[in-house]
Amino acid sequence: MHSVFNYLVAPKGSRTTGVKKIEGQTLLLNTDLQNHEYSNRIGKLLSLPLVNVYNELREGDDVIVHHNIFRRFRDVRGQEKNSKNYLSEDIYLVQPDQIYAYKRNNEWKALEGFVFVMPIKETKMFSLDSEKPLIGIVKYSNGEFKEDDLIGFRPNSEYEFIIEGQRLYRVPTNSITIKYEHQGNEEEYNPGWAQSS
Repeated sequence: MHSVFNYLVAPKGSRTTGVKKIEGQTLLLNTDLQNHEYSNRIGKLLSLPLVNVYNELREGDDVIVHHNIFRRFRDVRGQEKNSKNYLSEDIYLVQPDQIYAYKRNNEWKALEGFVFVMPIKETKMFSLDSEKPLIGIVKYSNGEFKEDDLIGFRPNSEYEFIIEGQRLYRVPTNSITIKYEHQGNEEEYNPGWAQSS
């Protein structure tokens, strides 16, 4: 089955990340259907569209998608609904601008227009923040920037993703304002709760 313009994607695992198994017991992390933070954002690419936008994507790739793709929510009447991308329980129609990265051969690559950035620890002694705002180290790139580049980006341009136990920000490349030189004291910041996800 092929769509004309949309990719067909299946969620990897379940639709939500709000349930964890710990020592044989099930732990429910989230009971709120409206909370997008517990929506699964990793899927498996089932089929390419007839009008393919990203030539680097292949069937079978793992992909990072928008948080609303696999999401369920309640409408204004309180009725539970699937996202507009829902085709069946295992198949979702995903527009090209809703896919941000892909994984092949155990390596993540960002798609055109995006990079994934690891925040760095705040070094100011009296700062209340754990990480430096609006600065990070490129982890997954599309080729416009090298991995391990230290970059700065515009406020409110970053969006948080948990990818393989790392909390990363997806940043559009047109929101990157500066490429810094490494000072040697930059340390990646990955909170402990992200490692258990």
